Amino acid sequence: RNVSINQSINQTNTPKMSTTSQKSPLLFLIVGRNEPLYEVEFDATTNPAPSDSVTRQNYFVLHSALDLVDLESWTNPGMYLKVVDNVNHQMVSVFLTASHVKFMLLHSGKNEDMVRNYFTEVYELYVKLSMNPFYKFDTAITSKLFDTRVRAVGRRYLS
Repeated sequence: RNVSINQSINQTNTPKMSTTSQKSPLLFLIVGRNEPLYEVEFDATTNPAPSDSVTRQNYFVLHSALDLVDLESWTNPGMYLKVVDNVNHQMVSVFLTASHVKFMLLHSGKNEDMVRNYFTEVYELYVKLSMNPFYKFDTAITSKLFDTRVRAVGRRYLS
């Protein structure tokens, strides 16, 4: 596993270009201390909904990247950790908040600047949500307004 960690860290230095044909949908998760707080799936293609096995594989890839996020957080002082893991054609980009809430995006090689801009805008939305007195920290995000805005930001930067 150490070899794959070093490979994925070394691969973060190479610029990634956006691909025109998506092989898999984009999956965005906000992960708290113990569980996912929010999830949204973007499908940039006209393909039908992914099969259950593909969806499970996507969640498995994101879950397996959590250990790499913890390792990378000790060596990278920034909030944007870039690509922390590559599995086949899928990459996991991560943004770590000051309270160690993880924003994770599974994608197939999106432009790094677009992913950073997406994370930055979603972080602003998350901060506004967390300042709401009716939202309890580290609980599931059920706000329809938050969901609508995250999807709009996703369409702007990820499609």
